[in-house]
Amino acid sequence: MKRIAILTILTAVGLAGACASSPDATNKTANTVATNTTLNTAANVHPKTDEETPATVKAAFPDAQSFTKQHKDLTDAQTASIEKDTSSKVPDKDHHSYLAFSTTGGTRKQLGAATVIKADGKEFVIVYENKDGSPVIKEVRDGGGGMPSPFLKQFTGKGHDDDLLLGADIKANGANEAQAKAITEAIRVDVLTMQALYGAAHTH
Repeated sequence: MKRIAILTILTAVGLAGACASSPDATNKTANTVATNTTLNTAANVHPKTDEETPATVKAAFPDAQSFTKQHKDLTDAQTASIEKDTSSKVPDKDHHSYLAFSTTGGTRKQLGAATVIKADGKEFVIVYENKDGSPVIKEVRDGGGGMPSPFLKQFTGKGHDDDLLLGADIKANGANEAQAKAITEAIRVDVLTMQALYGAAHTH
C-alpha cells in the first residue's frame, strides 16, 4: 500500500514538473512587425536569443528586456520580385531580424523589430515599426560608418510604397554620392524583404 502511495506522489510530482517546464501559451506567439501572424517558434526562431543580438540592435531598444532572433526564408518568387523591383541582388534568402520585447508590468509586449545590413563596407541597423499592417522604418542607425545624420534621417517613415531612390525622394545630404547610392539600394532591398515576409497583403 505504501509503495502505491509513493508511486502516486512521484507521478504527480513528475506531471507538475512537466507543466512547470511547459512554456506559457502566450509566449508561443509573437506579434510580427507588420501583422498579428503567429510565429512558428520551433522552425523560425533561433533558440539562443539575447546571446546573438548585436549590441547595436540592443542600443536601438533601450527599454527592451529580451530579444528574439528571427529566421525567415524568402521564396524564389519573392526574391525574383524584389530583385526585379530594385535592380539589386538580394544578399541572402535567409533573412534575419531581431524582435525586441518589453516585459514591464508582467506583460510581454513587442516594441519593434530591427535588421542589420551591410552596404559599401559599412553596417547599419534599420529599426522598424508597424503601420497599417506594413513594416515602416522608424530610424536607420549608423553602426560606425560615419554617415551624415541628415542623410540617414530621410529614411524615417519610409516603407515599401516609397520609391527609395537616390536623387528622387532620397538626397545625398552630405554623403558621398556613390556611398549614398549603395546604402539607399541596400535599405530598399531590406524594406521590400520585410514587406514580403511580414507585411499584410493589400492593394494599391
